[in-house]
Amino acid sequence: MDSASLLLRLAAANPFSAPRFQLVADRGDSGPGPGLGLGLSRSAGTGTGQAAASAPCAAPGTRRLAAAAAMGEEEYSCKYGSAQFYAMCGLGGILSCGTTHTAVVPLDLVKCRIQVDPGKYKSIFKGFTLTVKEDGVRGLAKGWAPTFIGYSMQGLCKFGFYEVFKNVYSDLLGEENTYLWRTSLYLAASASAEFFADIALSPMEACKVRIQTQPGYANTLREAVPKMYAEEGMWAFYKGVAPLWMRQIPYTMMKFACFERTVEALYKHVVPKPRSDCTKGEQLVVTFVAGYIAGVFCAIVSHPADSVVSVLNKESGSTAIQVLKRLGPIGVWKGLVARIIMIGTLTALQWFIYDSVKVYFRLPRPPPPEMPESLKKKLGIK
Repeated sequence: MDSASLLLRLAAANPFSAPRFQLVADRGDSGPGPGLGLGLSRSAGTGTGQAAASAPCAAPGTRRLAAAAAMGEEEYSCKYGSAQFYAMCGLGGILSCGTTHTAVVPLDLVKCRIQVDPGKYKSIFKGFTLTVKEDGVRGLAKGWAPTFIGYSMQGLCKFGFYEVFKNVYSDLLGEENTYLWRTSLYLAASASAEFFADIALSPMEACKVRIQTQPGYANTLREAVPKMYAEEGMWAFYKGVAPLWMRQIPYTMMKFACFERTVEALYKHVVPKPRSDCTKGEQLVVTFVAGYIAGVFCAIVSHPADSVVSVLNKESGSTAIQVLKRLGPIGVWKGLVARIIMIGTLTALQWFIYDSVKVYFRLPRPPPPEMPESLKKKLGIK
């Protein structure tokens, strides 16, 4: 068996992608949009968006990348893969996650109450009506402080570590496998990043749910923390970390991989011109649309675990298995409509804000995935 046939067989075996159907069709001017891309040469790295790339050669696409590399020092504020780059990506994560989650606290509060007390809060409208009646309009903002702190920390780790792990795993795979297995790379990097992000999120998530779902327990973060610690010690803040992993890791894998592939598809089949010809504003619109589509799938994949987390953090002494058995196969889907609206909007805004931060601070943004010249030669593609 020659090397070309072997590569095609390996590509076909990838359960998350079908690169053998794209080897001829893929072009340098299509692919991930303004949010994320995969630079395959070491000079560009592997990260988010448009950036410097490989050395010049005869191919037109490669010449464009070489031109971008020549402009790199003037255009970008830092080097790809540097400590400053990762720090700024973390800042983008803080701004995108902290602000968006805080903005939808009222909807999140109603969603949590539907999950933990579906008999009382039977719908989104009923949930809002009862909350305003019992706590006033200000009651809709309950839990905003732990939400802002917790999800800012999560965003720092989620986006910052994603860039780190994507770069590390790409180096381990090598140039050709990075291209062939790029979807698997997105999945692995996002799962690794979310593992650490949830550890950072867990304490504030526990406080938020307790404030929102137990009327009279505590009205502020300053009241909730000492009370929870006195009752259960540190366990009160970390008992929900395993359900968080169950909820957030599948969610984040879908969020990043679906977003990347959706942007690719939009530029290839919907946007009437190559990404390189789009303005920054047009690219950000594509980012928002792809983010919303990814968010809908994220909400569906992670909702059962989200229901378990909400009930678990409300109660003392329960375990995730006990809560799951009590909710049953129907109960775990309570509040799904509210969560689809919330997560779809959140995900779209997060990608929009994150990509805007990278544009504003002139961070390196690698180009769409493009087949390496070495792989083209092996497959006989000119």
